[in-house]
Amino acid sequence: MESVIDKIILALFVPGLLVVLFTRITYNHIVALLLSIALIAASVYAGYSTPAIVFVADALSLTVGFWYATRTMNRAKTNSDGD
Repeated sequence: MESVIDKIILALFVPGLLVVLFTRITYNHIVALLLSIALIAASVYAGYSTPAIVFVADALSLTVGFWYATRTMNRAKTNSDGD
């Protein structure tokens, strides 16, 4: 059985990485965020995110991942316009 510490550590990294991964796959950071939220919602519904602090860590990670994906998309758009 996983401890709460393990769940918090995973919640701090996995959702943000999912947003970045889905952004690379779909080329759209908003669609990537929605897909990541859907996966997190499914895991919450299944009961994998029991303590409330895990919800906060998921939200923080999704926010940071969305920020990074948006920044990366804007940087790529700027570099392609300059060529």
